[in-house]
Amino acid sequence: MQNPATDARPRYRERLAPSLWLLVTVAVAGPMVSLVFVPIGSTVALVLGAAVSALLVLGFIAATPVVSVEGTVLRAGRAHIDVRFLGEPVALTGEEARQARGPALPARGWHLIRGGIDGVVVVPDIDQDDPVDTWTISSRTPDRLAAAIRAAQG
Repeated sequence: MQNPATDARPRYRERLAPSLWLLVTVAVAGPMVSLVFVPIGSTVALVLGAAVSALLVLGFIAATPVVSVEGTVLRAGRAHIDVRFLGEPVALTGEEARQARGPALPARGWHLIRGGIDGVVVVPDIDQDDPVDTWTISSRTPDRLAAAIRAAQG
């Protein structure tokens, strides 16, 4: 008889990468570094400027959080929770998402919010022992994230 294995394939996975404009802005630090080192030598300045730009862009990309639903676990950045402790997810965009990220953001909630990403998924935390009331998570495809949470729940 075979051992029953749970399906651990990701139902949903999204990297909340910074926008292209933010990466371009960060890369502008390279030419500024080059200007500082021009008195030492133009080749040194060019190499250092290119290295600083590349390292900053790669660092920003590597540090971006990942949102995923794997099996029955929702992971948002470094945090994770079993979906059995979550209520019905609500996918929001536009003005509703702006309200959820701003004035309606609960003080006792867990938040993974990224600028430049319009969509938000708000999920109530129904675990009585957890001090967190809701999870508010940025997503470029909030409807897909909410559907993945629902599929993992049931």
